[in-house]
Amino acid sequence: MIKIKKPENYTDLETGLTSQQVQDKTKQGLTNIQIKKLSRSIPQILADNILTLFNFLNLVIALLIAWTGSYRNLFFLGPVLANIIIGSYQQIRSKLTIDKINLVNEQDFTTIRDGKESKVHIEDLVQDDIVLLKRGNTIPADGIIRSTNGLQTNESSITGESDTIEKQIDDPVYSGSFAVAGLAKVQLTQVGMNSFVSKLSNAVSREKGSDSVLMKIINNIIKILTYTIVPIGLLLFFRSFLKNGNISASILGTSASVIGMIPEGLVVLTSVALATGAYNLSRKRILVRSLNAIETLARVDTLCLDKTGTITTGKLTVKKVLTQNGASENFVKQIAAKIVEVTQETNATAQAINNLKIEPLADKVHEILPFSSETKYSGYISESGIKYTMGAPEFIIDSPTAEVKQAVEQAAEKGFRVIAVLKEENSKQSLQGLILISDQVRRQAKNTFEYLKIQGIDLKIISGDNPVTVANVATQAGIDTTDSYVDMSTIDDDTDFKELVKKYKVFGRVRPSQKSDLIKAMQDNGLTVGMTGDGVNDVLAMRQSDCSIAIAGESDAAEASADFVLLNRNFDSMIYMLNEGRRVINNVERVASLYLIKTIYSVVLSIFFIFIGTGYPFEPSQLTPVNALTVGIPTFILALEPNYRPPAGRFMRNVMEIALPAAICNIILIMTINLISGWAHLNYATTSTMSVFGIGIIGYCALLSISKPLIIRKRVMIGTSFVLFLVAFIFSEKLFGLQSILNLNYTFVYISIFLVAWPLFMFMREVFGRRVFSKINWK
Repeated sequence: MIKIKKPENYTDLETGLTSQQVQDKTKQGLTNIQIKKLSRSIPQILADNILTLFNFLNLVIALLIAWTGSYRNLFFLGPVLANIIIGSYQQIRSKLTIDKINLVNEQDFTTIRDGKESKVHIEDLVQDDIVLLKRGNTIPADGIIRSTNGLQTNESSITGESDTIEKQIDDPVYSGSFAVAGLAKVQLTQVGMNSFVSKLSNAVSREKGSDSVLMKIINNIIKILTYTIVPIGLLLFFRSFLKNGNISASILGTSASVIGMIPEGLVVLTSVALATGAYNLSRKRILVRSLNAIETLARVDTLCLDKTGTITTGKLTVKKVLTQNGASENFVKQIAAKIVEVTQETNATAQAINNLKIEPLADKVHEILPFSSETKYSGYISESGIKYTMGAPEFIIDSPTAEVKQAVEQAAEKGFRVIAVLKEENSKQSLQGLILISDQVRRQAKNTFEYLKIQGIDLKIISGDNPVTVANVATQAGIDTTDSYVDMSTIDDDTDFKELVKKYKVFGRVRPSQKSDLIKAMQDNGLTVGMTGDGVNDVLAMRQSDCSIAIAGESDAAEASADFVLLNRNFDSMIYMLNEGRRVINNVERVASLYLIKTIYSVVLSIFFIFIGTGYPFEPSQLTPVNALTVGIPTFILALEPNYRPPAGRFMRNVMEIALPAAICNIILIMTINLISGWAHLNYATTSTMSVFGIGIIGYCALLSISKPLIIRKRVMIGTSFVLFLVAFIFSEKLFGLQSILNLNYTFVYISIFLVAWPLFMFMREVFGRRVFSKINWK
């Protein structure tokens, strides 16, 4: 185990550090400054957008073109710079908004200073501070226990083991672990960069996974292009130069080829779409800890819910006390109030008991029994040796009578949480009463769950409560459980959980480790699993899940482990979160094909012209208006469209159904134009303009296909773009090197290209879409 440095001086537990001591330690740099921030810095964002392989290639190409003196061919840098500026702006804007919200959600810790308890921000803690820890707190820095009230910690982020560890005085605690039971005063010994977990970059708040599915696919495409662009470009250059002996013409032709292969806007578009999603969520007071999680959430097909705080409001109320064995109702309440007082619990059940305003039992405490999600009870042992406990009846009543079992079952069927209160003296257990606690189903819960069901998301409830109670509450919320529930306290460890999760929808009396095991079983069954929770007992499951959502304000550990934190404490935000993720995925999938059209035809044409030995048929400047009007501008507009259908999970097929037919159409048109050009002895300007015009018209065919349904604003966008396209081909000979299409000698050729483009495109879509792609396994 990691060694924790013993403090040179023990800080007084009653007074803590003085203000002067705190100032001295701050000057010495002994503060708890955290290494890892929840969002990238602005320099990192700029570097990620500027320092890319393709930007380096673009720079090399720009320098070569500038050497030739053909400065109009540097127009291709316009979209490159626009991508960098737009991408950086959107991501910086998203970062600043998220950081502002995160300030509201930053953790404060109760610390003793100058003899008083005060809230101190995590980064303002200093070495030797006395910090009060309670159940649900993450441990802010390494330290030792100075006093304890049954503190138990989970150190799974360090050891990988999920077992709870009971801590004694002088035992070490580690940053990144969290308290699962009890209370303690901890003296911090190693803070900030010196703490163990800070050296591991704050593993407790890590982002799950690496790239999103979209980014993985796009990066794979880029990886393949990386190995093809340079050799193909060099071969094309030398073949062209050896043929015509003109180095400038060879550079310009090769540049057009290489620039065409680079899908420069696709990565930026994806990053911007994700950043915009995070920004939109932040405006709804939803903290996004990982951009990739936005996409993952949209792919979730199974959502696991904790009952309290998600289905219900979490505001518990004591409705009734069923007394037993001659105890009075007031005595039962006094015992419960005393247990809450000595354990200093602040969970929803404890708050419900505190709201009774009952004077606690006048009793001197010998030993405190803190609440744990594993044992399901809390209590204390008095100096006279009497043991008082309260907790789940199934866990703490040794031999319940038939009458007690019936009372518990009837209460559970009505949706009550049942808390048993026991007195044990001379090893003889006596049930004093049953406290019935009610929770209120969220007002919009029924509509929320109905929407999720319609969207094809399977809902499962994993709770520490009685399964009958949970199933009843689920029914009230509109979740169809059809008596499909199981008591996990009766399930053996060697049970096949993969079969269990197929059979049941509600899992009650679940231990924290079992929650994680259940989610692992669902993932093993091929499901993408989301987990919502608000307590320390949900942390292991949240870490195991593909995507986790925490309700703010209940547990530091749960919030630190979550991909999303609902700062508005409104579970109904799930609908907005789901739709935002789907919008990102669907729109990026839809427009990605436009970027890959030119990649495909550029690679094929380059290889073709290497073999036939002629130069590339057009220059970079001639493609500038085509790329901007058929790809660049429309895709950024379409990427913001509302599109909330469930992701089909077939990115490559969806993209290639448009990209490959369009690319083949371009290849056919360009080869045909070049053959006619050779036969008719057309000059380079005419041939290249015809080729680029054909690429543009096919581009509009593809744009029309991905823009359906063609609502008014899309028609206006495409119509305006096409008018500008025609203007470019009439008036931009000097600007872009495009010959005017109003030249009457060739007008019929442009009309022919226009008329043949759509039928040719639709024919290729039919051939490849229905007869080829439908037979390919794209997984």
